[in-house]
Amino acid sequence: MRSPLSRRRHVLAVPLGLALTAALAVLPGASTALAEQKPAAAEGDTFSYVVNTGTDAATIGRVEEAVADAGGTVVTTYDRIGVVVAHSARPGFADRMRTVDGVDSAGATRTAPLRAAATTDVGEPQYLPDPQGRAAALAERRSGAGGAPRPGAAAEEPLEALQWNLPAIKADRAHAVGDGRRGVTVAVVDTGVDDTHPDLRRNFARGKSASCVGGVADTSRGAWRPFEEGGHYHGTHVAGTIAAPRNGVGIAGVAPGVRVASIKVAEQHTSLFYTEAVVCAFVFAAEHGIDVTNNSYYTDPWLYNCPEHEDQAALLEAVGRASAYAEDHGVLNVASAGNSAQDLAADELLDDTSPDDSTPVERTVDPSRCLDLPTQLPGVVTVSATGSHTLKSYYSNYGDRVVDVAAPGGDKYQIPGGEATNGRVLSTMPNGEYAFLQGTSMAAPHVAGVAALLRSAHPHATPREIQWRMKVGADNPGCPQDPYDPDGDGEVTAECTGTDRVNSFYGWGVVDALDAIRR
Repeated sequence: MRSPLSRRRHVLAVPLGLALTAALAVLPGASTALAEQKPAAAEGDTFSYVVNTGTDAATIGRVEEAVADAGGTVVTTYDRIGVVVAHSARPGFADRMRTVDGVDSAGATRTAPLRAAATTDVGEPQYLPDPQGRAAALAERRSGAGGAPRPGAAAEEPLEALQWNLPAIKADRAHAVGDGRRGVTVAVVDTGVDDTHPDLRRNFARGKSASCVGGVADTSRGAWRPFEEGGHYHGTHVAGTIAAPRNGVGIAGVAPGVRVASIKVAEQHTSLFYTEAVVCAFVFAAEHGIDVTNNSYYTDPWLYNCPEHEDQAALLEAVGRASAYAEDHGVLNVASAGNSAQDLAADELLDDTSPDDSTPVERTVDPSRCLDLPTQLPGVVTVSATGSHTLKSYYSNYGDRVVDVAAPGGDKYQIPGGEATNGRVLSTMPNGEYAFLQGTSMAAPHVAGVAALLRSAHPHATPREIQWRMKVGADNPGCPQDPYDPDGDGEVTAECTGTDRVNSFYGWGVVDALDAIRR
């Protein structure tokens, strides 16, 4: 579905989203479902919309006037990509906007009214009790064993013995050569990052962080931090995997010498990631010197967005334009493949979870046309998850020529050896804590970290070149010789297709941090 070198897109000339939805719309039905779910707009209920238009000032001005005439309010306009974010309580607002001259598409970003945000981890976090005591015990055992690091590896952080995921991609050996440049920044587009964590403070880029919740960037101090209530730990965990420094405190990130920023997009009470926030995040990243974005989520409320549905077509358009704008400004976008154990290259898939902000409607979709955003957009690096035995994680989505690369995401059925007895991924949590999590959400930041190492070694490389170097250097275990039965219950749950070089489980292979730092 996506070639190793995605075609270059020039947003201001031919917006990617417009080209994408136009190409998809000429094909026969992408989904079979009940009648298209639309916002249940009653007078007084306010919904959020995206209106996609041209990028010239005259067209944008005319469309903004039309928003007001149709009973809406302009929240913000991203004139560089021709996306207007609007609010309206008027039933039929989107239908009216679609008739306006210069409007390419328009649609509601949600099916539930605005209140006064979905990630891709699996299960509840398993907190590490007494991290300092555990670190001391590990240090004592290391001392009794001679205290030497693994041959060719950097000296260990206090909790690094629990991080089976680092040697799985040779990151420990890479750090003995180099740990990335401080001039490289990875933005975590997520639930926010707790930059006060002792293992994140040193590498956090406050000047490149913001909250995009609601669709408008807020750079006031601390706006990028997670909301205190509601379990918004996800982004902090992702950030530690990417860039926790080697500072003698807790864990090590894949690229401990680079900086990490936070672009918060998750809504406070629902933890949902809506289109207007995601668009804001990509534009902010493009215009604030971000090198890599990590996107461990899908854009709510639709797991798959089908182009023949008018609202979903507008979301495809808006996020597609924003993602392409970021790439055209030198940003490599990395995204998790998802945790439904689905084959994204299948002819059809069942989606019984969308929309996830109101009442789901069961439907059958064609995943080659109904896209998971931003995961399946051209140019985005799509990441599947592996466990400690380098086998596809039981929950991970997969797909021949859809998955680009793989990385450790954890798997409760694949138990590592030595001190690391938990098959999930250990990383930072808010309030100075640490916890184990599993999911393609945990795999993507490994890839973002390796991309940051590559950017450090090749500061002038384009996003396409970074992606290509990462693929060429990846280590592919090939399709499993035995039937894929991750939990040992005798049921084969997935079939790996492809070759030893490129296949549906691992794409081009498991990323290699040592190769990245040396090339």
